[in-house]
Amino acid sequence: MEKPVRLEQLETIASTVVREHAVDVDAQARFPKEAISFLQESGYLGLLSSAQSGGMGLGLREAATIVERLARECPSTAMIMCMHYCGVGLIEKLAKSEQAIPDSILKTLASGQGITTLAFSESGSRSHFWAPQSSATRKDDLIVLNAHKSWVTSANHATWYIWSSKPVEKKGASSLWLVPRKQSGLKIPDNYKGLGLRGNDSTPVLAEGVAIPESYRLGADGSGFSLMMEVVLPHFSVMSTACSIGIMEATLRRSIDHVCSTRLSHMDSSLADMPTIRAYLARMQIATDRSRCLWHDTLEAIESGRSDSMLRILECKATAAESALEVCSSAMRVCGGAAYRKDVGVERFFRDAQAANIMAPTTDLLYDFIGKAICGLDLF
Repeated sequence: MEKPVRLEQLETIASTVVREHAVDVDAQARFPKEAISFLQESGYLGLLSSAQSGGMGLGLREAATIVERLARECPSTAMIMCMHYCGVGLIEKLAKSEQAIPDSILKTLASGQGITTLAFSESGSRSHFWAPQSSATRKDDLIVLNAHKSWVTSANHATWYIWSSKPVEKKGASSLWLVPRKQSGLKIPDNYKGLGLRGNDSTPVLAEGVAIPESYRLGADGSGFSLMMEVVLPHFSVMSTACSIGIMEATLRRSIDHVCSTRLSHMDSSLADMPTIRAYLARMQIATDRSRCLWHDTLEAIESGRSDSMLRILECKATAAESALEVCSSAMRVCGGAAYRKDVGVERFFRDAQAANIMAPTTDLLYDFIGKAICGLDLF
């Protein structure tokens, strides 16, 4: 896939500032402020924003390309950008259709000065992200939100949350809202201390009597489910896949470097001279390439409006998430005891790879959806 001209600077940012700070971001479990700052200044946060608002006016393919490249260096940075692009993608979709989004918001996003994220997951509905249990009630001229969101990426750093709740009045599974992070009544109980993706600032967010104008609603009341399925899910699935592929590429490269440079002195040979080692690397390469091929086909299906696009959207995330576990587990085996050392770089990606399987929609849930789809059953 040929890189658009406007993405050329990405390689420099990824191979310098993102790479330079990735290990410390993981070790300290801190937000990758240096990388995000460079991406802001270079215009990449405004990639999906329209040219009329001052953005790049590019699409999902370019956003996914950015996420994949960043994930090879720092999956935490990649996931932050994934969630941001999901939010901006939805806002831009609505701005081009039935809803008038304030110019101030569109221009802030286009300039890279605003970060969005998804606030869908809840302790009550778990991985069933499309069925929020949080409430939205009308009080005078305001809408009051109450919720316990279980995981929100960039929770302490986002400018706006794309927030789901039950509808105010209409029938339907959900409504969506644009909620400013600094809105009174929002609470972030603790900083993120997780196994992997340690820099993505993913924490619970509580809403206790958060009052917002009804104009902050995204789409019609009760339309949240359709917006999730038609806009957010394709964006998230494709970019989560990109993150998993980036992790696989990074792990494979580090494994190859290790086995080619590590020697068995008594045999005067490298680990790469062993057929069993090469066989593991071959399987890792095949798994990576398999995921990449399905990812490309998914993008083509979405762009051309193919009838199998939803099936591909479900398949690509499940395949890449499972393959990333396979590749990273093999890397730990191929590199042996050295894989446990920080300097080899494999264990960091091994930990980061775990997240995609349990991020909603989980891989197990995707298998159920795919099974329903190919059997001609309704997904929901």
